[in-house]
Amino acid sequence: MLVTIRKFERDDIPKKVEWINNPENNQFLHYDIPLEVEKTRKWFDNNVGRSDRYDAVIVADGVPCGTIGLLCIDQKNSKAEFYIAMGETNLKGKGVSTKATRLVLDYGFCELGLNRIYLFTETENIPAQKLFEKVGFIKEGCVRQDIISHGQFVDRFAYGICRSDYKKV
Repeated sequence: MLVTIRKFERDDIPKKVEWINNPENNQFLHYDIPLEVEKTRKWFDNNVGRSDRYDAVIVADGVPCGTIGLLCIDQKNSKAEFYIAMGETNLKGKGVSTKATRLVLDYGFCELGLNRIYLFTETENIPAQKLFEKVGFIKEGCVRQDIISHGQFVDRFAYGICRSDYKKV
């Protein structure tokens, strides 16, 4: 399966809203559900052209299937926060997320020249942890009662990968 990423565009908004509102996808996401198209358009218009984030769409065999990117791109400290949300549930577990994650890591380390990419994930999100460890992220610790998710404080693991650790596969 050919997996690519491309910059998120305004035309992607309805699909993003559909993906995020799907209960099979949003257990570990931090959006105000239901996500609305008009609010997402305003978000897009307010964020287009920003240099401190990179929002992309995952495309598998020509079909858009999720969102991925880097937030809080900090050129001064050479780091950014990674995120991914696979939207098409029929493509989960088929290696699409792994390939897309490697593409974003390549972009961050090779194109942006970053030294470190980090992320946070709930301690209960085992599939995400397996993905992150598979591509080389290292579990760095647990942030206890870090955020409120679905009305409860949740613990999250902090993961990071440095350019010197990254092995392009």
